[in-house]
Amino acid sequence: MNKSDLANISLLMVEDDLTFSTMLSTWLRKKGFEVCTASSVGAAIKLLRQPEGNAPQLVLSDLRMPDHDGLYLLRWLRTQGMNTPFIIMTSYADVQNAVEAMKLGANDYISKPVQPDLLLQKIGDALSARTQCHTEGAASQPPVVGLPSAPAASSQPAPHATGHTATPPRHPGIEGHSSPARELYRLAALVAPTPMSVLIIGASGTGKEHVAHRIHELSNRANAPFVALDCGSLTKELAASELFGHKKGAFTGATADKVGAFEQASGGTLFLDEIGNLSYDVQVQLLRALQERRIRAVGGNEERPIDIRLVCATNENLPKAIAEGLFREDLYHRINEFTLHIPLLRERGTDIVEFANYFLAQANTELHRHITGFTPEAEAALMAYLWPGNLREMRNVIVRAALLAEQSSVITPLLLNLPGAGAPQTATPGVSLAIKPSPDEELARINQALQQTGGNKSRAAQLLGIDRKTLYNKLKGNR
Repeated sequence: MNKSDLANISLLMVEDDLTFSTMLSTWLRKKGFEVCTASSVGAAIKLLRQPEGNAPQLVLSDLRMPDHDGLYLLRWLRTQGMNTPFIIMTSYADVQNAVEAMKLGANDYISKPVQPDLLLQKIGDALSARTQCHTEGAASQPPVVGLPSAPAASSQPAPHATGHTATPPRHPGIEGHSSPARELYRLAALVAPTPMSVLIIGASGTGKEHVAHRIHELSNRANAPFVALDCGSLTKELAASELFGHKKGAFTGATADKVGAFEQASGGTLFLDEIGNLSYDVQVQLLRALQERRIRAVGGNEERPIDIRLVCATNENLPKAIAEGLFREDLYHRINEFTLHIPLLRERGTDIVEFANYFLAQANTELHRHITGFTPEAEAALMAYLWPGNLREMRNVIVRAALLAEQSSVITPLLLNLPGAGAPQTATPGVSLAIKPSPDEELARINQALQQTGGNKSRAAQLLGIDRKTLYNKLKGNR
């Protein structure tokens, strides 16, 4: 489909980041699209229920939304018999959910930060395929898991990502073959078939959710939902609603019943990322739910039994938080029946080049490049760099290098453009907070990271292996 054919196409963007949504929708309108936006899955469903002539002709949805995720919306769309082209956006390299989306009938996926020209091409391809979908009819749609007609009235769980196969595929490119990697996944395979709760400890960007998903895939619950919830993004007011659900009218803005993460994950695995960021009050409610194996929705009177396997992750020093009265010790022991420590990327030796090739293969697909690999000098630069942002940073570096490569068939050190390349990085190895330091040592490392980054807190947090919110909390606590 030519770019001129895209004019006046109606497009629905489902995105809760209002700044990003405004910027991208403005750009799309300049390209001739008619764009409507929704900041939640519930709002998107209302727009999609319009008469056929008024309904959007394509959906561009973020993977993670405040009420449900993009996969939920995709399943709902297909259960309604709608062949509307669907493109998933995701902020990180999440191969499993991208593959799951394609299985459920998504036309494509695109990684953030979105490259406008690539997005335009994917939209054109999806719309070109629409005619073929109409011809083939509903019989051509992939099988979907049964869902209620709308999230507002949902009585069934909405999975974050479900494992439909008894023997899920492995993704060795993202796991590695170094000694630390083999030991990590050996222990994950050991604990997976048990009912034990697992606490995954690792710095930001090391792939904690991937490990959690691997545990789910190898467990007896693999065919049930895997639901992930980022506790770091939850306010104290919303956390209970996200975890346990709420009843209509329970608080201002509660215009419909909501199913919480515990019920969504029924029979499967609930993954609570950055659990150290939960407020003390919510920790009390979570502990009670785990002890009683029952939950009560906010504003509700009825208690419901729960059946979930709990996996949590953190980059916090939870024993230190316990000593400071910020985290409940009894909850810590509930979530920590088995511990997995994820090594930093710089500690994984030859895995670094393996991961780089994995991300390069992804970049070739996304950017329609044909880059064959890295020069020996580029591989040496990859191995020498300290990767404060771990896998997340590496993916961004590789995709950027692939974009800049243009006609080049290999990636060079110049294309990698690693920060401080060629400069000694002697002070940095001691900066990370991945190993639990004393309070005085922690403050010294934070100050050192801020000094090295010229006071840039986002870059300092990357250097320390923690997220920005955690850094702000630590700075506040040390005032």
